[in-house]
Amino acid sequence: MKLKFLPVLFLATFIASIQCCLGQLNPKIAPIVKQFEDRINADLTKDNLHGSISVAIVKNDGVIWSGAFGYASRKKDLPANTGSIYRIGSITKTFTATLLMLLVEDGKLRLDDPVENYLPEIKKLQSYDTHHKVTFRQLASHTSGLDREPAMKDFDVGPLEQWEQKLLSCIPHTSFIGKPGGQFLYSNIGYALLGLAISRAAGVPYMQLVQQRILAPLHMDDTFFAMPADKMNRLAEGMSNNGRNVNTAQPLAELNGRGYKVPNGGIYTTPRDLAKFVMSLMGYHSLLTAKSRAQMLIVPPGGNNYGFGIGIYNKPPLNAIGHNGGVPGYTATYYVEQDTGYAVILMRNYNEGSTNMDKVSLDLLTQLRQSE
Repeated sequence: MKLKFLPVLFLATFIASIQCCLGQLNPKIAPIVKQFEDRINADLTKDNLHGSISVAIVKNDGVIWSGAFGYASRKKDLPANTGSIYRIGSITKTFTATLLMLLVEDGKLRLDDPVENYLPEIKKLQSYDTHHKVTFRQLASHTSGLDREPAMKDFDVGPLEQWEQKLLSCIPHTSFIGKPGGQFLYSNIGYALLGLAISRAAGVPYMQLVQQRILAPLHMDDTFFAMPADKMNRLAEGMSNNGRNVNTAQPLAELNGRGYKVPNGGIYTTPRDLAKFVMSLMGYHSLLTAKSRAQMLIVPPGGNNYGFGIGIYNKPPLNAIGHNGGVPGYTATYYVEQDTGYAVILMRNYNEGSTNMDKVSLDLLTQLRQSE
């Protein structure tokens, strides 16, 4: 589908159609948020995609501001709002890593246990070496040595309810490109293997385990792996865009499943709902002990600025952690500034655009920190 460019006057009109919840912002940060708002508006105008960006800003144990900009539908004038649902891609990995630590606390497994103890099928990996067995710690920190994806056609195609079977079929087509524990090598299939091994250790299917151990306790009622029929009207339509081309068919097709990619990228949610999870990582209403949360931030030998499902961004003046994610039609980020208790969550229903999701989040956190 070719993108048709809209008149600038019309763009200015629809970009102005935003829904925000400012609450009682500190007078010191109100101008910062207004400047951020203007930046998002300008980027949406420049992108001219009839898309949207939704945001939540957290301070300690609460959302202090949230807003939605632009439209939730490609061809309909349906304004996005703070209840619009987006996919968050690889931010799902933080959920999987949290499950790992919950099971460690339960005594179901240990971080340095060989994964093959719970998932013997992993021995079918190409060049699997029984003398250098892959551990939970290595999968969680991307130091397992595994390739990013399997060398197999249609690994990302298939029904949601059959993701485990698809993953098992991918194992013989997956190679090591490094030694376990040797270096940081980002691996999507590694995180899927982690999710399946965790569910085997718990004796509970992965998606059910996420619901029981994370979503239900945190009252994340707008977070799903499969979109409920009665929530579909709140889903921001995904637009997979590359330059001037826009594809809405692929994001729509992935509603029914995307092959093995569930524990590494399957979640749908809203910024305000994800904020509940982010606040738990910050220690508020936390699912984990302080010791477990600290463990998630330790970069293991061979690692690189990545703990367990969380990136480490210690670049002065920030002391930040977070993760980003991207799947066809959606991009998302969350970042936490640990010293001040601010966090920023962004979600967008298209891939390429003027807003650098990481940079704009970290810039905002820098300004918020400096206002303290």
